[in-house]
Amino acid sequence: MRPIFLIPAAGVALLTSLAAHAETITVATVNNNDMIIMQGLTDEFEKTHPDIKLDWVVLEENVLRQRLTTDIATNGGQFDVMTIGTYEVPIWARQGWLTALDDLPKDYDENDLLKPIRDGLSQKGKLYALPFYGESSMMYYRKDLFDKAGIQMTEQPTWKEVRGWADKLNDPDNGVYGICLRGKPGWGENMAFLSTLVNTYGGRWFDEKWHPEIDSPAWKEAVSFYVDMMKNDGPPGATSNGFNENQALFSSGKCGIWVDATSAAGRIFDPSESKVADELGFAPAPIAKTPKGSHWLWSWALAIPQSSQSKDAAKTFITWATSKGYVDLVGEKKGWTSVPPGTRKSTYDNPKYQQAAPFADFVLKAIETADPTDPSAKPVPYTGVQYADIPEFQAIGTQVGQMIAAALAGQQTVDQALSNAQRSADRTMRQAGYYKD
Repeated sequence: MRPIFLIPAAGVALLTSLAAHAETITVATVNNNDMIIMQGLTDEFEKTHPDIKLDWVVLEENVLRQRLTTDIATNGGQFDVMTIGTYEVPIWARQGWLTALDDLPKDYDENDLLKPIRDGLSQKGKLYALPFYGESSMMYYRKDLFDKAGIQMTEQPTWKEVRGWADKLNDPDNGVYGICLRGKPGWGENMAFLSTLVNTYGGRWFDEKWHPEIDSPAWKEAVSFYVDMMKNDGPPGATSNGFNENQALFSSGKCGIWVDATSAAGRIFDPSESKVADELGFAPAPIAKTPKGSHWLWSWALAIPQSSQSKDAAKTFITWATSKGYVDLVGEKKGWTSVPPGTRKSTYDNPKYQQAAPFADFVLKAIETADPTDPSAKPVPYTGVQYADIPEFQAIGTQVGQMIAAALAGQQTVDQALSNAQRSADRTMRQAGYYKD
């Protein structure tokens, strides 16, 4: 016979009152796997915080960015928590759009946050967002296919080597493509990857006087290489494939090589999520003419807009979702390969994580060696490996991404795409007052 536990009438009344008067906060986030896990743990948060209810808005990356930028720039107040990144945080903080997070609870342990990630979310020494996960970029490959083709992975692969390997692995008749890379247009989609490719070919977004260099020889060489390789060895319809789509392709065994975010490692290594978990190999992001800027630095982070009317409740949630305790919660409930990577030193010191994630040290090194202050072989006036930290970049990067996607789709040549992109970027920079010549 099961024991019966009675809650005193006063306790029932208190719980009923809390539920009835719970403050609802609206959380906008991207539809990446780590955020889906966070949404799935809503009950865990609300159970320990019965006075706060979570209302989720989960969107595809390009749509999320458009919605959030419009809302915060117009003081719309639709969201209490925004999922933004290392590009937006410093810019929006300078505009006075974000709430400073300078009085965090002592047990949050701000010093445990990895320094490159913490610095990227700060403005004048103050945090304006808390990192949910951090990442660099790396190369994933199928060890079984490499072995079958007699390919030996090198310590630091070059793009020339990668092209040769992709040619050998490409087997579309059997549903395997040599390489999968981002093709979906967007400054944070195809241009995140392509910026690193241009960097390692010796290119840059702007010269020291803010003149765009998108039609430079380095850009032409890098983008021509990309388009040619993807047409020969990539999957069909690549202009529809961003991070999520390529992760699904690789996990289902349809890609021999994939170069993308380190944050995907946990999911691809999880046998319940990936058909190729047992054959997963990983290596540094490839280089061409210089190692500078060959791998990016990014963090998806949780910020509170100044327009929120529920700042205290929002802060309670974001400190919970980015805490050591949340990492432990995900580890115990979802498995240690599913914990948010790239944010806390304690995660990488945790024996449970080290045992479950053999790629942990590799990822940590990639994050710690990415240098947003020195992303190109030539001097640049901006900070950022896969973006330039100016407000105008969001529009420029997306326009350039659309034009390169058109070249990948065969709608125009690479030279035409880059020439059009150069004119568009030059016009934007002139109108913004960066130069007059």
